[in-house]
Amino acid sequence: MRWTLRPKPSEDTVQQLETSLGVPKLVATLLAQRGIDSFEEAKDFFRPSLEKLHNPFLMKDMDKAVSRIEQAIEKDENILVYGDYDVDGTTSVALMSSYLRSFYPNVATYIPDRYAEGYGVSFQGIDFAEDNGFSLIIALDCGVKAIDKVAYAKEKGIDFIICDHHRPGKELPDAIAVLDPKREDCDYLYKELCGCGVGFKLIQALASKRGQQMEDLVLYLDLVATAIGADIVPITGENRILAYHGLRVLNSNPRTGFKAILNQVKKETLTITDVVFIIAPRINAAGRMKHGNHAVSLLTETDVEKAAEWAEEIEQYNTDRRDADKMITQEALDQIVENKEEERMSTVVYHETWHKGVIGIVASRLTETYYRPTLVFTKSGDKLAASARSVKGFDVYEALEGCAEHIEQFGGHTYAAGLTMLEKDYENFKNAFEKIVSETINPKLLTPELMIDAELELSEVTPKLYRILKQFAPFGPGNHRPVFMAQNVRDTGWGKCVGEDKTHLRLTLQKGNSLPFAAIGFNMADKEEIACSGKPFKAAFNIDENEWQGNVSLQLRLKDVRE
Repeated sequence: MRWTLRPKPSEDTVQQLETSLGVPKLVATLLAQRGIDSFEEAKDFFRPSLEKLHNPFLMKDMDKAVSRIEQAIEKDENILVYGDYDVDGTTSVALMSSYLRSFYPNVATYIPDRYAEGYGVSFQGIDFAEDNGFSLIIALDCGVKAIDKVAYAKEKGIDFIICDHHRPGKELPDAIAVLDPKREDCDYLYKELCGCGVGFKLIQALASKRGQQMEDLVLYLDLVATAIGADIVPITGENRILAYHGLRVLNSNPRTGFKAILNQVKKETLTITDVVFIIAPRINAAGRMKHGNHAVSLLTETDVEKAAEWAEEIEQYNTDRRDADKMITQEALDQIVENKEEERMSTVVYHETWHKGVIGIVASRLTETYYRPTLVFTKSGDKLAASARSVKGFDVYEALEGCAEHIEQFGGHTYAAGLTMLEKDYENFKNAFEKIVSETINPKLLTPELMIDAELELSEVTPKLYRILKQFAPFGPGNHRPVFMAQNVRDTGWGKCVGEDKTHLRLTLQKGNSLPFAAIGFNMADKEEIACSGKPFKAAFNIDENEWQGNVSLQLRLKDVRE
């Protein structure tokens, strides 16, 4: 890793925060690094308030979306809530359908089949709507590029409302309303909502017209927080407020489906990290291994016994997903070695039998291993489908735009995208993608960057500091858990590799006469030589808590060590 020390903020700002908040200089520095430079901003950061959410009608087309839904209700129309099969899509569908059904019965849900229909709005889904008498489709977490699908629906007398957060193309679909803060002509104040977040803004607007208050909508925020965590959107601005309050719901009064998942994994207090690594993979597993409908059924179920059955089924899908992920990752790594492709600037691999439901996870694993823009392809019907992942600082979506002549369809974000193409175009695409990446990427981006917030003496690591740092949560992009660096530390002699396969490194760190600190470095066995040589070294770490046999103590979660 290349270590980068975050720039020091202005001394005046730090001093002002130190004085007005009565906090140590280190805490004031961390706040200033996050763009907080006044008492009011710090108050909003530490106490995120639902009152600070923006007026939903500031979003382009919101008034049109609300009017069309009100008209549908007035005329007794059938409404189809349509969403993608991933966590953001299924939580969005659960959110919108359960809210509408709380006062209107003619609402059904539709999740496309990953294998038969692929990503986003499908012709098959529109045919289903026509066959079953739906005249309004609300599409969530998809649709902003579905120009031909929306036109097809219009011919059949079916209207669309689109709630999306992906980048639009040059042209927008001819829908009644296209709610997407990333539209160039949308002046909405916060651009980083996930699909479920955009859906929440729509129910916030509908609720305001129905005389409801924010308190009436809080029970839906467990879904929004889950989507925010799973979709890796910045936890800043509105996302921070929604995630903060959504986590409170998850931990105090989660919906029946979430309770069923938590009963399976025996987990009590959840952080955003737990949402990402415990809840999200299970919800995703339904769409990856079977069908996204199973996730929506779990998330909208109110009967405890039925929810437990759904959760048990989804747990099995998650086990199957893990097995497939492990096997395909190994096959992909072998393919890279066999083809002698370790020196390329990009990774592009393909096998026709790879499970389409896990190629996104495999792309992430390969990116972790070789740290470069990565695409994993598999056969999907008579075409190829791929998942793309990128490295920090490189826009993979833009790179795909440069290869558009070889691609049939693509969509996504800066760091993750999906695409389909004809098999005959695969080799040409692979060469074109490598050419674009090698010509445009800064070579230093091919080495992972570890951002260090501040240098810290071990003597400064105290329970009081940890209590303050805990209030910086929820952590995520835009508000990462603070990383500190300590110089000239030594292991006291008890350092060793631990874990079933000895892949983790456990140390007891000390500097001079400071109190010794337990430190754990997950998957850092390769650093044993540096850390256990008896010589002083540099350590980068988070401050964490360790609970063992009822005793709670501070520990350092190592990120990296250096001579």
